[in-house]
Amino acid sequence: MPEFRDATLPSGLRIVAEIDNRGYSAALGYFVRAGSRDETDSESGLSHFLEHMMFKGTSRRSAADVNRELDELGGQSNAYTTEEQTVYYATVLPKFQDRIVDLLTDMLSPSLDENEFETERQVILEEIAKYEDQPPFGAFERAMEVYFGPRGLGRRVLGTAESVSEMTAKSMRDYFQRRYRPENIVLAATGSVDFDGLVAEVERRTQHWADRSREASPPADTDGTLPPGISLDPSIEIADANQAYLVRITPGPSAQSEDRYAARILGAILGDEGGSRLFWELIDTGRAEVATVWPHEFMDTGAWFTYLVCAPEDTAMNRKLLEDVMARTADSGVEPAELQQAVNKATAGCIMQTERPSNRLFGLGSRWLTCGEYISTDKTLEILRGLDQESVANAARRYLRDEPCEVIAAAGLVAADSSSSS
Repeated sequence: MPEFRDATLPSGLRIVAEIDNRGYSAALGYFVRAGSRDETDSESGLSHFLEHMMFKGTSRRSAADVNRELDELGGQSNAYTTEEQTVYYATVLPKFQDRIVDLLTDMLSPSLDENEFETERQVILEEIAKYEDQPPFGAFERAMEVYFGPRGLGRRVLGTAESVSEMTAKSMRDYFQRRYRPENIVLAATGSVDFDGLVAEVERRTQHWADRSREASPPADTDGTLPPGISLDPSIEIADANQAYLVRITPGPSAQSEDRYAARILGAILGDEGGSRLFWELIDTGRAEVATVWPHEFMDTGAWFTYLVCAPEDTAMNRKLLEDVMARTADSGVEPAELQQAVNKATAGCIMQTERPSNRLFGLGSRWLTCGEYISTDKTLEILRGLDQESVANAARRYLRDEPCEVIAAAGLVAADSSSSS
């Protein structure tokens, strides 16, 4: 059975591990509380930009060295940024534990070279442009901005072309010093891990992190204004779009809410890709290409997403059908058979996820970073199997009746008059 262990270094850096020596690999990752919700207008996109810069060299390694060593270790490695965290991770053979700790730890003391900064700025501007050219054409970002406001959780992870163009290397260095402090970081590990050796190696290699200067925060944003490059118009006109892309947000459970598991099961019953209520109503009938719902949990709040893709002329009809499905579910709850099907699928997925340490890493690290809590696979299975019709019906009543914030991206302002915002 997996064993959970944790330690906190004198610097404040936390280390957690779910150890299972039956595995043939070890997954490790640094989870940093640095996301778009932590930024100001002038820093918009900095967390993601900084993620890129971590691969551009340190005082001990060039960018080529970093990428060569990652390849030499033969595992999988990458990084990502969200609204609430930035994560750097790798999966390797257990014999390479010390080497990957050395490499990942060194990467978290980047050079932040001015020339590399300017080169990577262009890469990120291209990334923003590419993303805005792809369906659903920024509709999710716009919906988040309208629902949460253009700052905090509503701030774009990539930033905007305007904010990235104006960003300076000094602002990045200052942000790094503020956010990449040991008390803001968790090192998580799963699989075949030598925990005592891990703690000793990490403590040795991160002692200097406590010496990072505490840079002053930038001036607060001006209330009542919009950040550069941001619009709160709920309609996004895309001249050459062949379909309409509808995104809705209503309140959802937070990462600490007791009904988050019931909400996840409800999402599966309503919007799973096969056999769900929306599938039979809108997908199987050919009315829409995509019709789905799901909850997304943040530390202190949550969002319930609805996503519809269909022919522009069918948008109003499909919106009505979607609303009817949600209303019936909120009024009448769910059937025993569909509840059992959703629970069976969720428990099977949970069990299969444990087969690879890399799959368990992200839940372990994110949960400890944001909530300071460990939830074992057995505990998760117990909660899922304990869900009944009433608990899911309660979630339906709680999350399916609110007036939605709605954003639509299409050729022309399709059904714009039906849009609403909160």
